[in-house]
Amino acid sequence: MAVNTDLRRERAAATFQPELLTHILDGGAERTRRRKEIEALVFNDPDFQHEDLNFLSRSQRYEQAIRKSSLMVMKLREYGIADPEEIYWFKSFVHRGRPEPLDLHLGMFLPTLLTQATPEQQDRFFMPAWNLEIIGTYAQTEMGHGTHLRGLETTATYDPATQEFILNSPTVTSIKWWPGGLGKTSNHAIVLAQLYTQGECKGLHAFIVPIRQLGTHEPLPGITVGDIGPKFGYDEMDNGYLKMDNFRIPRENMLMKHAQVEPDGTYVKPLSDKLTYGTMVFIRSLIVGDSARSLSRACTIAIRYSAVRHQSELKPGEPEPQILDYQTQQYKLFPLLATAYAFQFVGAYIKNTYHRISGDISDGDLSELPELHALTAGLKAFTSWTANAGIEECRMACGGHGYSRCSGIPDIYVTFTPSCTYEGENTVMMLQTARFLVKSYTQVSSGQRVTGIVSYLNELPGQRIQPQHVAAPSVTVRISDPASLVEAYKARAAWLVETAAKNLQAELNHRKSKEDAWNRTSVDLVRASEAHCHYVVVKLFTAKLSEITDAAVRAVLTELCLLYALYGISKNTGDFLQAGILTDAQITQVNQRVKELLAIIRPNAVALVDAFDFHDMHLGSVLGRYDGNVYENMFEWAKKSPLNKTEVHESFHKHLKPLQAKL
Repeated sequence: MAVNTDLRRERAAATFQPELLTHILDGGAERTRRRKEIEALVFNDPDFQHEDLNFLSRSQRYEQAIRKSSLMVMKLREYGIADPEEIYWFKSFVHRGRPEPLDLHLGMFLPTLLTQATPEQQDRFFMPAWNLEIIGTYAQTEMGHGTHLRGLETTATYDPATQEFILNSPTVTSIKWWPGGLGKTSNHAIVLAQLYTQGECKGLHAFIVPIRQLGTHEPLPGITVGDIGPKFGYDEMDNGYLKMDNFRIPRENMLMKHAQVEPDGTYVKPLSDKLTYGTMVFIRSLIVGDSARSLSRACTIAIRYSAVRHQSELKPGEPEPQILDYQTQQYKLFPLLATAYAFQFVGAYIKNTYHRISGDISDGDLSELPELHALTAGLKAFTSWTANAGIEECRMACGGHGYSRCSGIPDIYVTFTPSCTYEGENTVMMLQTARFLVKSYTQVSSGQRVTGIVSYLNELPGQRIQPQHVAAPSVTVRISDPASLVEAYKARAAWLVETAAKNLQAELNHRKSKEDAWNRTSVDLVRASEAHCHYVVVKLFTAKLSEITDAAVRAVLTELCLLYALYGISKNTGDFLQAGILTDAQITQVNQRVKELLAIIRPNAVALVDAFDFHDMHLGSVLGRYDGNVYENMFEWAKKSPLNKTEVHESFHKHLKPLQAKL
């Protein structure tokens, strides 16, 4: 079928070449070529074809996911794909961006063995796990505690007489709850438990616990394990529960690369308690990239559909316009498109920073770890909250058809939304970032200089001001200059960090305990962290512009960067006015400029989402199809609904017909 004429016209009107922008997003033309090569391996493989998952039951979706995961492991070996990024691509094409039951085996169990097991333990567990004789998950979260790790109640008590650990779930709330792949797939789990030895609690440690019999897959005696039931999404994933009843494992099953328990029960503590942060920071950095991709997918669907859909009339008697021509539709979608690009660049930056600092950490240099931890925690929360709200905004921008599963957006939403909670609940993450910001501010107040991304705090005027009076920064803002807007965001972040720190001090002066004062200032602290993260995103987006050599691509990205920054100001005008960064007249200019930018970006909107380069099979959307043939395909899709397998549903004969006879 031919490409829809509206989309053809949109693409012809673009002022830049989308593939050049795709290369920038992928990190080079060679990376794009390789990604498309892997995509073709998967999408042209009949083994990975299946009917629309929306028409399957939960049990069938789980089975399909297991079938595809098993094939995927075989084919990755067959093709010799070993680069972590290429494995990630292959996996996301196979599962089309959805979760799958081996996620935690591949993403948490194997990496934890590599980073926290001794060479002897790796010899014992790694190859069987690599060959899927051992299938593992990572059991940390319990029914009663998630992000607050110190509150976890599962115990591992060392018995020197038998040289075993006794694992126990002492309460209902201590039952492990939520780990992916735990319900039905895994036969082992890395269990986080409070270690007791020689009568003392030594805090959380990780233990390798067999939970099902190899071969028969039956749960072992003393183990109660199963699936936690249907969720908002994640139908393919057997999130599970695990209850252990004084279950014994050998001493050698405690992961002992960092901390050890000797045969007689003597505890040897790790060199640094920060070393186990690595995995956590890595996963959080992945969520930033995931926020970018999920929002990019939703924007692709909503913007393409808005170019194809005609509705109502702007001028009486004229043809119905594309809904993308309405300023209100542009105002909903273009700031989200700008945000998706901003997050793509932030995701790449975080990934590179993580790899750079990981090298230092392996060499024993932990100096940059606190900043990396604060940055990934804050940006994980900032990007996932924003993307989550943005995906839903995209769905509503598609009108009634956005509510149909065929639009693909409900799936993106229910798959993405748990990232606001897992790997650290977002508000808690923001407060961790705030702790770092307050610490940095306190250093500056006492005359020390701080380095890194918080160095803007060095520029705060002297500390002679009373707690309630925060000095207005002296910034002259030019609203069409991205670099000047970075300064405005920097001034806002400094102002909000200072305000929060002074409010915290005021609470402490009222002789409140440290903890009470912190709780009573926590709303201000979260706002300070959000402003800090917003500044980082604007700064990184702006920095990216100078790296771009193609003038046409640079021009269109500069427009998006300006829109991102100015829209952010228009949504937070109170801060910029109160801090004296902008005047009333400038705010009026900002709002006007946002509307002008919508009109400027409009001709490139479709080309900008094309540059994300999502294959139709990956996008999984009737509304967002590359060819724009929405209506014909919507009808075909609906016909395949299981309810249409028979012309007359059995319930008619069972219930309606007898009722009609009686009435």
